[in-house]
Amino acid sequence: MAISSTLRRLLFLFNLLSFATVFTVQNHCSFTVWPGSLSGNDAALGNGGFALSPGSSVQLQAPPGWSGRLWGRTGCKFDDSGSGKCITGDCSGVLKCSAGGVPPVTLVEFTIAGGSADNKDYYDVSLVDGYNVALGVKAVGGSGDCQYAGCITDLNTNCPIELRVMDSGSVVACKSACTAFNRPEFCCTGDHATPQTCSPTEYSKMFKNACPTAYSYAYDDASSIRTCSGSDYWITFCPIES
Repeated sequence: MAISSTLRRLLFLFNLLSFATVFTVQNHCSFTVWPGSLSGNDAALGNGGFALSPGSSVQLQAPPGWSGRLWGRTGCKFDDSGSGKCITGDCSGVLKCSAGGVPPVTLVEFTIAGGSADNKDYYDVSLVDGYNVALGVKAVGGSGDCQYAGCITDLNTNCPIELRVMDSGSVVACKSACTAFNRPEFCCTGDHATPQTCSPTEYSKMFKNACPTAYSYAYDDASSIRTCSGSDYWITFCPIES
């Protein structure tokens, strides 16, 4: 008996979900976070953005081969249509992002295995675009290195004056040196566009000392990229411990 096109689609979706990677996104902050997501090759997870109140969590499913990023937005106000603005991490003034968050933002980045030769997921937490909220990612149930990545330290409390983003008298984010000064030696551009010519700076070293398992500048690969096979992941805003 021939299988209908509708049944084939259902079977395809079932097989896709059976092998999906589950992201459990948790908010341990004392304030609401509005996660934003952006995909490089597929639909954005969580429709691109949503609200996550203190103590709450959601599960998102990423299909094999998915790649993209998630970040936290703070101080957001949206109307019933999803239009509005966030103090940090804003993505074109909408709840459901179709563009990246405005720096400075703390990012978690993923490339999920999709039939590659090594069958590994690659993930990292990045401060290359600066910092706005503590963020960590932990592999659950996988095999391989599967190390923790993240930034538990609140960098806003010790952010240098020249990097601070202020709102109502409080530091709400900490710029990267690239964002603050837009110079090649900080952005790894121009004559500094290779690993050999772009070295850590006093600012990236400050980020690295505070958050050793997070990217601190563009070529900070060796101590920042994590790999794991067959894992699900916990992504936590304001993590208490690694």
